Amino acid sequence: MNENLTKWKNSIVSFWTKRTKSQKGIFIGSILLVLLIIVGTVLLTTKTNFVTLYSNLSLQEVNQIKTELDARGIPYELQNGGTTISVPGEQVDALLVDLAGQGIPNSGNIDYSFFSENSSWGVTDNEFDVMKLDAMQTELATLMKGIEGINDAQVMINMPETPIFASETTQEASASIVLNTKPGYQFQGNQIGALYHLVSKAVPNLPEDNIVIMNQNFEYFDQNATQYGTQDVHSYQQSVKKDVEKDLQQRIQQMLGTMLGAGNVIVSVTADVDFTQENRTEELVEPVDIENMEGLPVSIQSIQESYTGDNAAAGVAGAGEEDVTNYPGTEDGSNGDYELDNETINYEFNRIRKEIVESPYKIRDLGIQVVVDNAQDTTDSEVVYLTQQEQTNVEEGISSILSSIIDTSIDGAYGEVVPDEKLSIVFQEFNGEPTIAETTTPVIPTWMYIAGAGLLVIIIILIYLLVRNRKQKEEVIEQTAITQEPSNEIPEMEQNQDSESIIRKKQLEKIAKEKPEDFAKLLRSWIGED
Repeated sequence: MNENLTKWKNSIVSFWTKRTKSQKGIFIGSILLVLLIIVGTVLLTTKTNFVTLYSNLSLQEVNQIKTELDARGIPYELQNGGTTISVPGEQVDALLVDLAGQGIPNSGNIDYSFFSENSSWGVTDNEFDVMKLDAMQTELATLMKGIEGINDAQVMINMPETPIFASETTQEASASIVLNTKPGYQFQGNQIGALYHLVSKAVPNLPEDNIVIMNQNFEYFDQNATQYGTQDVHSYQQSVKKDVEKDLQQRIQQMLGTMLGAGNVIVSVTADVDFTQENRTEELVEPVDIENMEGLPVSIQSIQESYTGDNAAAGVAGAGEEDVTNYPGTEDGSNGDYELDNETINYEFNRIRKEIVESPYKIRDLGIQVVVDNAQDTTDSEVVYLTQQEQTNVEEGISSILSSIIDTSIDGAYGEVVPDEKLSIVFQEFNGEPTIAETTTPVIPTWMYIAGAGLLVIIIILIYLLVRNRKQKEEVIEQTAITQEPSNEIPEMEQNQDSESIIRKKQLEKIAKEKPEDFAKLLRSWIGED
């Protein structure tokens, strides 16, 4: 037994000592790699894969789920500051169904389902109003959580008391909302306006002016200030002004360029834009019959009286405070007559209530500058200028065209528009096509050329040394291979159990091939001895 062990040991040691360093490294690395694969497989198969069960939970909801998981003995992990809870992946689906059946998680807020589940006759009006308000706040917060960019929402609604008497005016409601937004998310102007509109329509008698929305960083979302998107008010106004000027300039340039030639006219437009917004309410009373300025008769009362005989009513001629108009004055007891015609008509007029919201901007003033090329090139390369009559015709044509544009562009609320005062036409010889300033390429300093040449020389020297060292290594390897050939073949000859004469014969043949001069000297010495 010991002999076998010793034999195996010697064979292993002999095998290991005969291996080169690279073979030893490959052998050891393979063993380590196999061990790592085995250890990794064991760890992956035995490690529990946790998957998110719920996220963005409140502390109350996390406590409910944690208590239930502890009671069932299910392992879990808390992440993101306790707002996310994870369980083993194979149990996620079953837990979602079981916890939902038990009403977990339950935030404790009252929603509209509370009334159908807990309807009772013992609830007072005050208790019902409180629960209804809480349900409205919860439902509105849940509605906002479904909007992209909002993680959580808290809504506080202030509902006014219902007036007791019919003569009392109903007070308006108000709402304060705090949004927990995602980090880095930017709301556009239309999104903020949609939030205001959503809250205003969800709560009765709640105008948008009575709503305040802010986020967890105390950033206030103003409906008017953010209606222009992520731009501030100044940037928005400048962009609108440039868009108005650019649109008018392009249209006028295209139109006049078609008439006079694209290179014969230049147009510049400057606009004064008024961004003042106005919300007003008008209550108007207008007659039904506009031509006669009369309303619609609602009720007519007509009284006609006449009297002839003695004892006519005495009176003073004229119209006193208690006298009948045009009634002749008589003395008491005298004969006389009188007539009374009285007609009372009640008219109803149109009562119109208008809530007017002005447009976000208006063009208050406009200026158009047109420059026309006064020179024309002929076939003889002679410059011919427009005559005074031709300039007048061109100016009149341009004025008639641009006057309509100015009339329709400027808002008439700022007064009477005089197109001639807004238009400037100049005839001038163009010096040439507008040239774009050529961008001058930066001049590279001389020292950078010197440094680059030095680096290039160093790289060439390094490449040369690297190639030379590689050739030297190859020559050394060849020399070692040549010097090792005799030593390698001699043991092979020793392994062959040939006779001594055959071994000498092979050695002589090898010497004759590799060193013929030495072999000739050896033959001469043998012949001389003989």
